[in-house]
Amino acid sequence: MLAELGDDARVLAGGQSLVPMLNLRLARPSALVDVGRVAALSGISANGTLRLGATTRQVDALRSPLVAERAPLLSDALHHVGHPATRSRGTLGGSVAHADPAAELPAVLLALDGEAVVRSREGERTIAAASLFLGPFTTALDDGELLTELRLPAPPAGARHGFAEIARRRGDFALAGAAVVVAPDHARVALFGVGPAAFRAEAAESALAQGAGAEEAAKLAAAAADPADDPHAPAAYRAKAARVAALRALLAAGVSRA
Repeated sequence: MLAELGDDARVLAGGQSLVPMLNLRLARPSALVDVGRVAALSGISANGTLRLGATTRQVDALRSPLVAERAPLLSDALHHVGHPATRSRGTLGGSVAHADPAAELPAVLLALDGEAVVRSREGERTIAAASLFLGPFTTALDDGELLTELRLPAPPAGARHGFAEIARRRGDFALAGAAVVVAPDHARVALFGVGPAAFRAEAAESALAQGAGAEEAAKLAAAAADPADDPHAPAAYRAKAARVAALRALLAAGVSRA
């Protein structure tokens, strides 16, 4: 159907990202394709890999014992996504596909080395999180492709995680945030709200792998940020907030301060 409707058609799942853009006339699609009732696109399962249907409601993932066991970072982050009312309608895949630079879930997908499964007339393909987010509200999905599932691999042995964000009010999009996973010989530091898209701070990850403390890694993470001035906060403030958020997340993951 997406291929038939053309490039201006948009997918509607929970509507928590798209509908506000429609109200503000920031998006004017020629057609909406509602996938909210497609049962095959929803659900949570695991067979080594945690599989999350794209239209799985955020509240269902937040309440899932399987998610809490297999991806506790995702559970922690979901507490910061919007408000109870929006989480009851918002979907996991909708947030990821929308790719808001200040959204939590893209950064979580990066920190967990996740991947997105997409389908089109040509078949199915998998996109690693590291290749998925291209810029503000832009992903690597091609025209006519539909995000159907998110997959999270089993965490490395001994993995610890941390999540932190700084926002004007609870439930607002973050001014800066960080999602962290650390284990022996493994480090992932993903930032959001401080660049054109969520991204991994690879210099900070390398430093952690070499034994750096949280203070040094947070400084390196903030140095990789590329914030811009906007009505909510100046770029300089966001850069400082990135360091604070990264430090808090690293300390929560058990990384020593020095």
